[in-house]
Amino acid sequence: MPDSAQGAVAKTAYEAVPAERAGSTAAAAARGSEAESEERSAGGVVVRGDQTVVIVPRKRAQDGTRVLGLPKGHIEPGETAEQAACREVAEEGGVQGRLLEELGEVRYEVVRAGRRVPKQVRFFLLEYLSGDPGDHDHEIEEARWLPLVRAARELTYEGEREMARRALLRVGRAR
Repeated sequence: MPDSAQGAVAKTAYEAVPAERAGSTAAAAARGSEAESEERSAGGVVVRGDQTVVIVPRKRAQDGTRVLGLPKGHIEPGETAEQAACREVAEEGGVQGRLLEELGEVRYEVVRAGRRVPKQVRFFLLEYLSGDPGDHDHEIEEARWLPLVRAARELTYEGEREMARRALLRVGRAR
C-alpha cells in the first residue's frame, strides 16, 4: 500500500547501511525487536550510460514540496527484496532493468497517525534493459532520466543521494 494511503508521513533520521550489512542476519539481530514491526521496501538505481531514472511521486513531502526520488516500494508477501526492486522500477520508473548488485539499505522512521514506525529500504543497482520512464504508474507525477552525478546531488533525501553516490562508484569501476 502506498505511504499516501496510510496517512501523513514524516521521514526522519536517515542512515545508509553498507550492502555487506544490508539484510544480513547479524544486522537484523542487532536491530532486535524493532525488525518485527519495521516496514520493508526495496528500490533501484537504474543506470543507462551515465544516466539514472528518477521519479517525482504525486505525494509531497511533509512541508508540501515536490520530492525527487528513486523508484521504491513495499515488498509484497512472498516476494524477495530483489524482485520487489525490479517490480518497483518497472511500475514507478517505467523501465526494466537487470539486477547487478545490492548497493545497501537506507533506514529511517516514518510517522503514521502520530506513531513512529521504523522503515528499511534495500537498494539495488540495475542495468537498463528496456522501457520508457513516461510509462510510469498513477502514483508517480513524473519519471525521467537524470545524469547520475546530478542525482547524487539533487535527490531530496540524503539516504537516496548516498545510494546514487554508491552507484556512481560501481559504474565508474566497471568502465
